[in-house]
Amino acid sequence: MTELRIAIAGAGGFGRETADAVRDLYPGSDVFAGFLDDASPGLLIADQVLGPVDLVRELPGVRLVVCVGNPRNYFARAEIVERLGLPERRYATVVHPFAQVSRSSTVGAGSVLLAGVVLTADATISRHVAVMPHAVVTHDVVVRDFATLASGVKLGGGVVVDEGAYIGAGAMVREGVHIGAWSQVGMGSVVLRDVPDGEVWVGNPARKLRDVRRPEPSARRAVLR
Repeated sequence: MTELRIAIAGAGGFGRETADAVRDLYPGSDVFAGFLDDASPGLLIADQVLGPVDLVRELPGVRLVVCVGNPRNYFARAEIVERLGLPERRYATVVHPFAQVSRSSTVGAGSVLLAGVVLTADATISRHVAVMPHAVVTHDVVVRDFATLASGVKLGGGVVVDEGAYIGAGAMVREGVHIGAWSQVGMGSVVLRDVPDGEVWVGNPARKLRDVRRPEPSARRAVLR
């Protein structure tokens, strides 16, 4: 038995993928403590759900990974982290054993790298970042807190993905481009120039589709109840 225990907030697809990554990292162990999910009564895996997300406050020996969010609500991960207000030491970092992370790259607390992810030289993955299978993050890329890189995303050298941005599956971003905070890049898009904060861009080459705005704190609290 190991002293490390990891719980996952969110028992949806991303949460279950991360649970499998934890099991692959620690085969034959009891490191995976279970899921925390506010909607547990309707889940198919309800027997693995310990209780609502706030239960983590009563589990001081358990470290947490927040695995929620989708293209329709990619603000959810930040909302839960802000609601909990836990110190950084309470969060685990999960890097699948089949991910390739160069020795000069860094991965922050609460972030998840799934199978097939590649980080080359001097890449920076900040806190609570979700990096889905087979994303490629090349040299000198910076991915800031709460961002999401969906499966198959490819980032050219020196790209900056700002806080909370969501880059859809299979999208490609040209070298040196800046993806603005809380913006969204549609799946399969080819981004050749900077994307401003709070905009949705799609296509090849990608162009603005519409604005998007992160909900105000009061509205976020209403959604989370």
